[in-house]
Amino acid sequence: MIGKFEEEPPLGTKSSAHGDTPSNLLDYVSNLTITEGGNRPDQEVKVSVIGGGDLGIAAVLSIMAKSCVDKLVLIDIPENSTKGGTMDLEIFSLPKVEVSKDLSASAGSKVLVITANAWSDEQSYLSVVQTNVDMYRGIIPRLAQLSPNAVLVIASQPVDVMTHVAWRQSHLLPTQVIGVGCNLDSQRLSHIINISLVANNTGKQAWVIGELSENKVAVWGNMGPGTDQLQALTPVSNSTKPLMDRAFEMIKGRGQRSWSVGLSIADITHSIVTNQKKVHSVTTLAEGWGGIGSKVFLSLPCILGETGSTRLPGVALGSEDEMKLRESVACQVNLFMQLRL
Repeated sequence: MIGKFEEEPPLGTKSSAHGDTPSNLLDYVSNLTITEGGNRPDQEVKVSVIGGGDLGIAAVLSIMAKSCVDKLVLIDIPENSTKGGTMDLEIFSLPKVEVSKDLSASAGSKVLVITANAWSDEQSYLSVVQTNVDMYRGIIPRLAQLSPNAVLVIASQPVDVMTHVAWRQSHLLPTQVIGVGCNLDSQRLSHIINISLVANNTGKQAWVIGELSENKVAVWGNMGPGTDQLQALTPVSNSTKPLMDRAFEMIKGRGQRSWSVGLSIADITHSIVTNQKKVHSVTTLAEGWGGIGSKVFLSLPCILGETGSTRLPGVALGSEDEMKLRESVACQVNLFMQLRL
């Protein structure tokens, strides 16, 4: 996890200088019209995105295109290191979108999306995380106080660690605090398997679980959107491993640009605000899953609805995949011993 992060920070957190400009993102994402299942909420739905920059803008526009949102607030906090974009939204004002620098504008939100990062490329991994922890200390408790029934969706990096930090600092239920985790990778993997490799829908969903790093692993599950029944997960068998390995190779190098992460955030947000009961692989408290005994956060398949997440039961993994999860757990435990929360 540390080596990969220092070698190449997540693309979704980079500012406009590294690629797509806010104007390009506005042009691309604002033309999307995405509809999906779920129930139209009876009450007014308010969603707040905290953090400017390309990822914040992409999240705002993707949520507005996909979800049943009556009001969306974008809050650009001073500590955020990825600047830009919010001025464009102020100039080219969009219906239902409010731009603010005041956390109190988020009061009464159904979903709070955190995209802010407060680090630079020159920092070490530990310094990167500590800087973000310090920034979270100034915003998370206040956000939770203003919207105590909200679901927090964390997109700050490293997402597994920052979701844990947000849970600790917010004092909310663990089911109310999730991270974007491996949702994007899971959707990509299943798409490749069912469309590109098999050429027809297998009726199975491939889930990417674990840490958002080289240690992530895959499991199988039966498709079941729109139902609150728990799905049975199964490990990758020897017969299906070549298929899974090939699919993993095909998604390597696709990266997590701001617009793709923004679409993933919108996918998660939509399931929450419409109480869709759809399964996503999101960052959640992993304690007790598959014998994990520590309070760590990893991506696991969860049913998402208006009250937050419901984790699917654990599954016995193969020795290689089990070792990857255990390594991720040990790494997080060691990191938290060094952090000042």
